[in-house]
Amino acid sequence: MPLTLNTSYLADFISPHELEYIQPQVDAAHSLLHRKTGPGNDFLGWLDLAPAKDADEFTRLKESAVWIQQNADVLVVIGIGGSYLGARAAIDYLRSPNYNSLPKDTPDIIFVGNTLSPDALNEALLLCKGKRICVNIISKSGTTTEPALAFRVFRALMEEQYGKEGAARRIFCTTDRARGSLKSLADTQGYPTFVIPDDVGGRFSVFTPVGLLPIAVAGCDVDAILAACAEAQQTFAQPSIEKNPAYAYAAIRSLLHRKGRTAEVLVSYEPALVMLGEWYKQLFGESEGKDGKGIYPTSMCFSTDLHSLGQFVQEGSNILFETVIQIARPHRDFFIKSDPTDFDGLNFLAGQELSNVNQKALLGTLLAHLEGGVPNLVIEVDDRSERSFGELIFFFEKACAVGGYLLGVNPFDQPGVEAYKKNMFALLGKPGFEDQRKELDGRLTRLGL
Repeated sequence: MPLTLNTSYLADFISPHELEYIQPQVDAAHSLLHRKTGPGNDFLGWLDLAPAKDADEFTRLKESAVWIQQNADVLVVIGIGGSYLGARAAIDYLRSPNYNSLPKDTPDIIFVGNTLSPDALNEALLLCKGKRICVNIISKSGTTTEPALAFRVFRALMEEQYGKEGAARRIFCTTDRARGSLKSLADTQGYPTFVIPDDVGGRFSVFTPVGLLPIAVAGCDVDAILAACAEAQQTFAQPSIEKNPAYAYAAIRSLLHRKGRTAEVLVSYEPALVMLGEWYKQLFGESEGKDGKGIYPTSMCFSTDLHSLGQFVQEGSNILFETVIQIARPHRDFFIKSDPTDFDGLNFLAGQELSNVNQKALLGTLLAHLEGGVPNLVIEVDDRSERSFGELIFFFEKACAVGGYLLGVNPFDQPGVEAYKKNMFALLGKPGFEDQRKELDGRLTRLGL
């Protein structure tokens, strides 16, 4: 069953005529996107990435993944933001959030370079101690602080462990086609390289080598993922809200936002989707959060988070709406047996699968939140497969692009991301930031810091 968007729980919040009235705006957004005439039109390569544009590189990528599987106990993936979230979401979704701890015939995968924590870096080094290592550094420029620092450390470790020539066979660079310090270093040292397309932004790059190499190393079927993405391109190509679930989702989000629903919670009932929620937050946060606009994206995993945040969702500020991802079938179910003492009073659950309990928790929570005045949409997929993952990612990407245009922003830039970097560089004493450092030091002094 292909992905479906269940909107039957919105009757108290959106009338059918509202979708009819917003259709011309969706048509205009669709035209901007597909005619490539809208803001950010230089970054629309993700619209037709599958099947892979560069067949030779894709073949080489899969061959490299097999080589890494055969020659490494650990793959260290170095990247931040869109350079790691998609791959990590995919591995959790398709394999398990406990992937590294479970029995398998593929390497452990450790994600570093996404924080400046010394504890995190030291622990990553400890996890690699005594093991065969490969590194995949993912960076367009090679100078982004967090991954660049981590790569500096792991490059030295690799050269110490394998020598320069041996390290060169084990360091894989996903970077710009022709420019940047990482590309220059890779050419000089002879590192295998894969290309980050110029026309694909980081948060839309899951189906490029940025995401595909780590996903393939984890043993996932990247051919099936790309085939699902290609099918989704056709499914979500029509401008009609009625026929295109991605556009219906974008339109409903826009209508709810106009009614004061300024925060969206992406809800799952599987821990394997927690990192998908992190990817979703970057996708929509960077795409919509500008010019004083945007829907604040957050995510929760139920029933876990019902015991911490459920109270706020049920009776807190009336600003939320929820989008629930419903997985019809688990990888493997669990049968609940009867207990002779029934000490916990749960024998009424005996004789059924745990997935049924999870499903009833979903329905019960959905009805409670509706009664609490929280709009709900439900995205339904069959299972946690390569097909559903490819379709789900493209669904969100397409909806995000159209939603950004409906909001009146450029969905493909992120000008505000640089603000913290400039302050950090100044405070750290980076050459060229001397005047800014004096100004910041003065502000910190006045704040008593």
